[in-house]
Amino acid sequence: MAKNTTIYLRISEAKNLPPRDAILGPGTGDPYCTVKVDNETVARTATVWKCTNPFWGEEYTLYLPRSFHSLSVYICHHDTLGADALIGKMLLSREALCAEPRGLEKWFPLRKVDKDSEVQGELQLEMWCHGNRGFTPAAGDFTTICCVMVQARDLAVKEKAGIVDAFVELSLLEDKAKTQVIKRTRFPKWKETFDFTIPTKLMETATLQFTVWDWEKQGNHDFLGQGEVALTELHGEEHVLGWHRLCPRASTVDDESSELGSLRLKVRCTEEHILPSQYYQPLVDLLVESVQSSIEPETPTPLSMLEEVMTMDRMDIATTLVKVFLGEGMVVQFLDALNTQEIHNTKDPNTLFRGNSLATKSMDQFLKVVGMPYLHEVLRPVVDQIFEDKKTVELDPCKVDSCRRRLSVKSQSDGQLLEHSAMILTGYLEQIIDNIVMSVDQCPPVIRLAFRQLSKRVEDRFPEHQDVKYLAISGFLFLRFFAPAVLSPKLFALRDQHADAKTSRTCTLLAKVIQSIGNLGLQCGRGKESWMEPLHPFIQDSSSRVQDFLDQLIDIDEANVPTREAQRRSAFHQSVTIKEGHLLRRRRADDGLVLMPFSFKRRYYWLCNDALAYAKSPEDQIRTTTMTHRICAVERVDENAFQRPNLFQVIIRDGDGSLSTTYLQAKDVNEMHQWLSAIRKTCVTNSRMLGTFHPGTNRAGKWTCCLETDKTARGCSKTHSAVTLGDWRDPLDPDAEAQTIYSQILLGRDILRSKYLELADAGSTAESSHEQANNSVAESHNSVGNSSESGHNSVPDSKTKPDIRRSRSFYDAKMAAAARLLDVIADLERVHEAFNKRERERAKGLERGRSLSLESTE
Repeated sequence: MAKNTTIYLRISEAKNLPPRDAILGPGTGDPYCTVKVDNETVARTATVWKCTNPFWGEEYTLYLPRSFHSLSVYICHHDTLGADALIGKMLLSREALCAEPRGLEKWFPLRKVDKDSEVQGELQLEMWCHGNRGFTPAAGDFTTICCVMVQARDLAVKEKAGIVDAFVELSLLEDKAKTQVIKRTRFPKWKETFDFTIPTKLMETATLQFTVWDWEKQGNHDFLGQGEVALTELHGEEHVLGWHRLCPRASTVDDESSELGSLRLKVRCTEEHILPSQYYQPLVDLLVESVQSSIEPETPTPLSMLEEVMTMDRMDIATTLVKVFLGEGMVVQFLDALNTQEIHNTKDPNTLFRGNSLATKSMDQFLKVVGMPYLHEVLRPVVDQIFEDKKTVELDPCKVDSCRRRLSVKSQSDGQLLEHSAMILTGYLEQIIDNIVMSVDQCPPVIRLAFRQLSKRVEDRFPEHQDVKYLAISGFLFLRFFAPAVLSPKLFALRDQHADAKTSRTCTLLAKVIQSIGNLGLQCGRGKESWMEPLHPFIQDSSSRVQDFLDQLIDIDEANVPTREAQRRSAFHQSVTIKEGHLLRRRRADDGLVLMPFSFKRRYYWLCNDALAYAKSPEDQIRTTTMTHRICAVERVDENAFQRPNLFQVIIRDGDGSLSTTYLQAKDVNEMHQWLSAIRKTCVTNSRMLGTFHPGTNRAGKWTCCLETDKTARGCSKTHSAVTLGDWRDPLDPDAEAQTIYSQILLGRDILRSKYLELADAGSTAESSHEQANNSVAESHNSVGNSSESGHNSVPDSKTKPDIRRSRSFYDAKMAAAARLLDVIADLERVHEAFNKRERERAKGLERGRSLSLESTE
């Protein structure tokens, strides 16, 4: 049974940060945040310039291995010329995160960064004992503890040079020992043996303590971490070999300081035990039945019951459901079922899809899950140009003066600035609308089919309102997809940084116009913003073009939509580019093609689900391609390996089974993490991923990281294949998504049982009373059977009987749907309990084996 660990983190803002002059010199400071998991940097926010109360508003979803220990956020001041200065940090342990299943959202005081608290890495020890090993030893009995200090890995770097001269001090009671110093490596190997002799009666309480140091020729040695091993873990002469995590020692400074400011975060950790796929199939089948069969809108289904009891954010549930039905090849039917229900319940066409219902959120998330490559292809060229131009634009006469003061625009009169702004905006808008209306073939077929179904449902419901079918589609595509992406390009991965003040105003005005075009220009001249009037002719002209575009968009045959098998693990076609850009590539010296073994060449890379390719330029049609199923590790590279920052490596398994490595350099740390995460996601189903790797390079006959001379030596550091950033590139994970649905229904099981099964019983009782009353009426009718001949017709009301039949059918349907769903949930709960019991028994078996080994040595 697998275990998925996910952390949602929103870095909102900081306040009262110390000014730059307190750390780096005169100035207010340029703060940014870095996010670390167990001292591995996984993300970095944008830098907010000249501010001590910065707002970031950046969100991250981190997929982590189950063994992580802590999450920390550091705030630094950026320094263009020298090293960045650390302001403070916030740290949350895994235990603290899991203790708050609903998450935390509050201001966290920043703590000082104590050098002794910044530790990382592990130490490998092999231990066994000689002598009498009893619990009630006779006086004078002694036991010899043998300890082999094998190696350490991933030690923290305390110097700018990026090297470590490590040694270890050991102590057991009064006995002390020390290893030799292994220089210039974070992965030292000692393989030194030490013997300690202690009274046997102290075996139950004594611990072997160790401390790792970075040797300094002058001054005090730098602390790298410490730990201890209880001697109760030893069982006679049985050799115990294991890795021990290094821990910090008690801080010597005041942890919390009001002088450092505070950081506002929202963080939530979710841990789910994932069962094998076959156990979730009955639940998935019920969800599929909810959208397959023709059910009256009022009839409850497992899907509607989930909506009633869900405790997660509506957007998260919508994303999960979209991915479930994408994996089943039923996403169009799923959206159609929700939209049909929403349309049926809407009386006024002007309010259609205006709320935040599950249908609306599902359409939103569907576009983000499936349509991001399409969005990037349409909007990225124009957005890039806007950010590069940095032009000053303003249409609101009331803001012209403030615009002048803020941006020092003095060469133009108010009228000239407004006229020039309208011309600039029109130029950008023409490019955007041209790209959109000519993108019919680029739009994913599954999106087009979903919009076709939506258009048909709306037209059937509101035949007298011809514009509504267009407004329903454009409301999602323009108002909820294109316009927000132009307004906030970073949130849609169109840019790495937030816009500056000038560019942000340009994006805001463009988004307003795109919204008006999405509304088909129906609101032109009706709003409060009369200053938008210069663009009204463009809006009206574009609205007719958009209607033609929408007609073409929904003109599609269902045969063009990928099958279930093609969508099982990916929301995109295998050939869709999910990331591209320039990287510096190191050509291997053993290729025989270069004289300089460490030369880096600028190349343009494309990443698809099935291939990683590069060429000399974006226009080059001749590309060198590596299939992603051959990738077995994607990891960072130590900066001192090539004296270059932001390096990572892609390790590939060749046809003969040998490994080859390509070193790549990104332009900045954010770009590097994006590439790491994106490539790792394409390898999620690869069966031969490496467990270790070398974070250095092989130079002059040895590895720079661990100093091994064997070029094929096993990696000295653990890989991080499970650490990825959640974004639109996430592969589908049907089992994890089904587990999320199960967990939500399990939490609301009592509510469903009370509402449907108990009410169904009440409904049956009421129906029985109705039947008894009808029987009485029938008996009265029979007793006056001859009265009909005299013109008296005594019969029950004709409307009563159909109501009774509908009531019986309604209650039966409710009870049956709820009972089936709750039975499936109960079965899944039993399977979870069985797997958990098996794990507990396995742990007890290991403990029992240790006890038997202990008894045999006494």
